[in-house]
Amino acid sequence: MTALTQVTVAQARDRLRTGEITAKDLARSCIDAIENAGHLNAFCESTPDLAMEMAEMADQRIAAGDPPKLCGIPLGIKDLFCTRGVRSQAASAILDSFRPEYESDVTERLWKAGAVLVGKTNMDEFAMGSSNQASVYGSVTSPWRRRGSDVRITPGGSSGGSAAAVAARLCLAATGTDTGGSIRQPAAFSGITGIKPTYGRCSRWGIIAFASSLDQAGPLTRSVRDAAILLETMAGHDPRDSTSADIPVPEFESLLTGDIRGRTIGIPAEYRRDGIPNAIERLWAEGAEMLRTAGARVIDVSLPHTEYALPAYYVIAPAEASSNLARYDGVRYGHRARLDPGDGIVDMYAKTRAEGFGPEVRRRILIGTYVLSEGFYDAYYKRAQRVRTLIRRDFERLFDEGVDAILTPTTPTAAFGLGEIPDDDPVQMYLNDIFTVTVNLAGLPGISVPAGLDESGLPLGLQLIGQPWQEGELLNMAYALEQAVAFDAVPEPWW
Repeated sequence: MTALTQVTVAQARDRLRTGEITAKDLARSCIDAIENAGHLNAFCESTPDLAMEMAEMADQRIAAGDPPKLCGIPLGIKDLFCTRGVRSQAASAILDSFRPEYESDVTERLWKAGAVLVGKTNMDEFAMGSSNQASVYGSVTSPWRRRGSDVRITPGGSSGGSAAAVAARLCLAATGTDTGGSIRQPAAFSGITGIKPTYGRCSRWGIIAFASSLDQAGPLTRSVRDAAILLETMAGHDPRDSTSADIPVPEFESLLTGDIRGRTIGIPAEYRRDGIPNAIERLWAEGAEMLRTAGARVIDVSLPHTEYALPAYYVIAPAEASSNLARYDGVRYGHRARLDPGDGIVDMYAKTRAEGFGPEVRRRILIGTYVLSEGFYDAYYKRAQRVRTLIRRDFERLFDEGVDAILTPTTPTAAFGLGEIPDDDPVQMYLNDIFTVTVNLAGLPGISVPAGLDESGLPLGLQLIGQPWQEGELLNMAYALEQAVAFDAVPEPWW
């Protein structure tokens, strides 16, 4: 790791503006770090030539005066975001070599703000996974290791490549998407910060869809301040996305005062589950006490329908995935299977999809097709949507009663070793989302902040769940927690 890759987004922004460093120097440092970190497999596509070209343009904008906030900042972009002319295949063989002729709304905003693309980050195929093992590019390895062990650790998923890249100091920040916790869980596993904004805050246009009513883009960064800077640029109304909210985007960074006096933080009883490690229970209690010391009122609350969130999520998300992924048929773009003499169009569909989709994606498509089928729609999908409404009402009731945010652990455990959860036990893998899926079902903002290490030296995160459209308040509460925790652990380079 070189010294330049150690800086945060905020530090780099200030040093670039004073001329202490150049965007080209910063980009070159990240490119070198990526090239030297092949064992992590965090990037599926490196773009050194494009990065240097963008960095040179950033230097020119800085020299001209009054550069935008992200001018010259090197970013990793999750492979789910379409980037013009750069391979964007959602870590799936079915989109083999797909190079879009258009830019996602989020990345378009980042490039207009002067950010630099150093590469596309690895991920679980079509964002379906919690360990980044379901990728056509192969598994991502976390830069963290258990104390005294060489076991390869998951960085979490599905935004595992982004999380690993930021934690290993291969880029200053990265984009992710969160459908059931895919920003917050890898952030917690990797010792960094990740925020999932309110549904509709960031446009989904140009982001390859998994579950359209749940997907939301957000940043993975090394600090809450960096998250505020990135989110402010990524967010905004986009008329091309019918779910994009036409709501002004505040200057989130300016709201980071750390003053949370008078705020009310809820501790939900339903998140106290049997089998949670003592380290997480202890960290949760310490986090609550830190917020109390900072001036917040911390109270016990109830979210009674939380226990139904995970089964509801794993009905709704596969159902929407089944619909969204029906477009990948080998006709217009991506992979097309080789056909035998006499094969027809149906054979082409079947063979292409069998070859192009990995096991986890096939599993979820089958589940989704089943719950949407005649005779099962009412029993499963419609009932899950009713549960979703009840979960959202639980949060609305608390917010109406004056609760400003809710504090929970981000994950039920620290990161696990790659391969430690058997492929034939998907339910055990799905349980990683138990503390995060409610946020997506209710469309709320949530942020994970690194808060400590477990007994083996792996990071643990705490999650704050905020009121809709109140990301500024949420970021400020997370900032206060970050200041109190003062987490400064970093992975020891081994890669």
